[in-house]
Amino acid sequence: MPHPELDRHQLNIKPLCARNDKVAIEEDHVPATAEPAPFSKQGQAVVDETVERIVCAREAGKSRMLTFGAHAIKNGLSPVFIKLIEDGWITHLATNGAGIIHDWEFAFQGHSSEDVRGNVARGEFGVWEETGFYLNLAIIVGAWQGVGYGESVGALVENEGLTIPSKTALIEQIATTSHSNPRAAAAAADLLDTVRTFDLEPGCMAVPHPFKPYGLQAAAYRLKVPFTGHPMIGHDIIYVHPMNDCAAIGRAAQRDFLAFAHSVANLDGGVYLSVGSAVMSPMIFEKSMSMAQNLAIQRGEHIDNHFMVIVDLQQSHWDWSQGEPPMDNPDYYLRYNKTFHRMGGAMRYLTADNRDFLLALVRGLERT
Repeated sequence: MPHPELDRHQLNIKPLCARNDKVAIEEDHVPATAEPAPFSKQGQAVVDETVERIVCAREAGKSRMLTFGAHAIKNGLSPVFIKLIEDGWITHLATNGAGIIHDWEFAFQGHSSEDVRGNVARGEFGVWEETGFYLNLAIIVGAWQGVGYGESVGALVENEGLTIPSKTALIEQIATTSHSNPRAAAAAADLLDTVRTFDLEPGCMAVPHPFKPYGLQAAAYRLKVPFTGHPMIGHDIIYVHPMNDCAAIGRAAQRDFLAFAHSVANLDGGVYLSVGSAVMSPMIFEKSMSMAQNLAIQRGEHIDNHFMVIVDLQQSHWDWSQGEPPMDNPDYYLRYNKTFHRMGGAMRYLTADNRDFLLALVRGLERT
């Protein structure tokens, strides 16, 4: 017999407006015109080399990927990210599930970042109606439409709503595609179950986003720049809400992983920036690079001329140009450096605040 499960429908879910947050995007955002703190001579050399590599990669039509952790969004950097994609310097954005959520909450209500310690003690952490309802529904609808995790949320914000199909239309789709396209039928069945469970009316569901100018996912959707989301089951507050459907999450996230890998396949001569992502970025990159290398080798090619810049606050005391440190050296366990060092190409590590690095990048690219 299967193990018993917690029933999320029994949760006392509260409206998002009842939550006290730490960050208000209008007051706390970082304008793209802000000046970064100065770097050391060595740090500035990394920034300058990164600028030069991005310029060359754009001229060659190669990928310029920027993968980042959720704190880059919580730090109010969406205007800086938007500037980089509007100016055509970055061709692919990627983040984890928390980055998706903070960006959406800023666009929806203008603030995010709850008190985790206090809210867990009250049984309130993550138990919020609008975040769980709208984000999960957007992903379920997006999975039915065949789009990815980040694109689903970007469309929700940019279009300020969702279009819900009728039960009749979904039942007909399931009946007519169950043999010819069982995956599409399964996605339709997931959406049908959601429509029935939550008694959703067909047609346009308006979801205003008054702070949309701060929405990075919306900007990427509007500019047709891939923005991929790479979640892990149970890691994010949207899994708390009964609207959550992990089958739909998996469909959308699989598409995003393969879209990410597609960009990695064009990285020979390109640039990969990993900013404040200690786990997600190195893990998805190494698998994507392996697949891309596999295909390149079959064509008689090899991906060798990729430039990777890893930015984080953790100090590294090892010269990675000399190879990996021994296992008794603490830097051996600085996982993201170790992983990226194994990926071929050229790797640079910069200890820096994500705000300073990205602002310095904008300033440097403006001077080219």
